[in-house]
Amino acid sequence: MASIFLFVAGAVLLIGSAEKLIGYLAGAAGRLSISVFFLAVVFTGIEFDDIVLGVALNLEDLEDVSLGLVLGTAISFTGIVLALAAIITPAEVHVPRDYLAIFAAAPLVMAAFALTAPLTAVHGVLLLALFALFLGYILVQELRRETPTFRNAEVCGEIAEAGARPGGTNGQSFSAEIPFAAARRRPGWANLGLAVLALAGLVVGAATMSTGTKDILQNYGIAGTVFGATIVTVVLTIEDVFLTVEPIRKGVPAIGIGNVIGSLVFSVTAKLGVIVLSGGSITIGPDVLRWHLPVLVAMTVLAAYFLHTGRLKRWHGFALLGCYVAYWCVSFVVFGGVPVEA
Repeated sequence: MASIFLFVAGAVLLIGSAEKLIGYLAGAAGRLSISVFFLAVVFTGIEFDDIVLGVALNLEDLEDVSLGLVLGTAISFTGIVLALAAIITPAEVHVPRDYLAIFAAAPLVMAAFALTAPLTAVHGVLLLALFALFLGYILVQELRRETPTFRNAEVCGEIAEAGARPGGTNGQSFSAEIPFAAARRRPGWANLGLAVLALAGLVVGAATMSTGTKDILQNYGIAGTVFGATIVTVVLTIEDVFLTVEPIRKGVPAIGIGNVIGSLVFSVTAKLGVIVLSGGSITIGPDVLRWHLPVLVAMTVLAAYFLHTGRLKRWHGFALLGCYVAYWCVSFVVFGGVPVEA
């Protein structure tokens, strides 16, 4: 029971701290004239909690769990996060084709690196460089576009006009309609100070969750990759569901879609790179190449097609969720077995 308590306590602290950290960082940069889509990719796409947890797991010699975390969270961005967003808040989405092409092709990068496993420090550096190129490309494209995908002033103006209209925003305030608006009202230095505190909470939460994970694996005999790809993934996905569904529900889909695209690209490049650099080489088993990676590629391509249609529909969400449930069942039963108490 102590191991389960540690895991739950660490998860609660980790999710809460990560949520606050993202808000404070966005608030500190709120006055910059930068595309909202780019801010979403940077502030929500870079999974700070996943980095800390993955590094902690790798340092604890739980490479299989950290790899399961990378694969599990990457698949969950389409199978859970985007699926629930489509089911709960169907909406129009207009994502540039080049962004969707990068999104769809990103898992192929991980597949290419997996074929050269074991992954070493050289691979880690290359993966980090690829994510840096991705961020640079998004920034340059947003600055070059005559009409950026989304820009702060445009989003704020649209929502302000909606709020001014009779019945607009159902009487809610302007601040309630803009994610991180409360943080943006604070001075930049105050947000940075609070971000440091949130980062400390995130580190403590990830370390606690890592300790609980190791104890659970030892006490209950659960396969590491299965646990990383299921239970740990579900905990870490709660944050992403909130950061995707809420912006879409409030009429700012750029933040939600930017979170999904940025998070998936980050997972298969920089996140994996940081984990590799933190604990040496990572060996990728045949099950990953035969099952997990092909599923990741297929589900990402399917999600990119749904986004390409220009509107997320409920049946899109149910299709993605159904694929994720099928993946989870096959992974758990066929490839990982079931947790059996000794």
